[in-house]
Amino acid sequence: MTTTGTVDAVPAQRGARGRDREREHAADTGIGSVRDLRGPEVRGPQRLAFADGDIVVVSGLPGGGKSTLIKRAAAEGGAVDSQDTRERWERRMPAALPYAVYRPLVRAAHYWGLWRLLRSGASVVVHDCGTQSWVRGLLAAAARRRGRALHLLLLDSSPAEALSGQAARGRRVSAYAFARHRGAVGRLLREAEAGRPPHGCASVTLLDRASAATVTRIAFHA
Repeated sequence: MTTTGTVDAVPAQRGARGRDREREHAADTGIGSVRDLRGPEVRGPQRLAFADGDIVVVSGLPGGGKSTLIKRAAAEGGAVDSQDTRERWERRMPAALPYAVYRPLVRAAHYWGLWRLLRSGASVVVHDCGTQSWVRGLLAAAARRRGRALHLLLLDSSPAEALSGQAARGRRVSAYAFARHRGAVGRLLREAEAGRPPHGCASVTLLDRASAATVTRIAFHA
């Protein structure tokens, strides 16, 4: 039997309380639930809680704040961030060597680390670029095999915010890659806003940059 996660927000000071209570109840069931924490009515700090052993995927545009959220809020459990893997490899490689040369090795190392953590049965927070639906499919299958659930945290940042984030970290993606990301994340947002979590996800939580900044902890509990 699948044990699904709850999504708590502490404290919760929002408008539209009738609609919000429905979303909180749906999140507690963990079955096809959508929770929208975007907008100025959301106040922090927030704690997002899921069942022990569940898998949480953080997705959004490059530069939209995924790695920042994971570093700040997911310290207590296993976290697999492709950005961390890239930075470790960059420190080892000659500065003049283009990233494209060793990118396949970085990706292999990232997925190897993810596979090892999934195999352990531990709770996992995963950085997902959003463009590769097959990754979420594999994560959903891994969750089902151990009787757990896959949840999506989707960061809804504007293209301008994402580009600003890329500039701040000193690393921009190409215009072609950014367009692919925008298309993929846009499809995820449309599904969620229509009340349909992406295939394989038990729940989706929508965050904008302001509400993501209030999330202090992504927790897992029995």
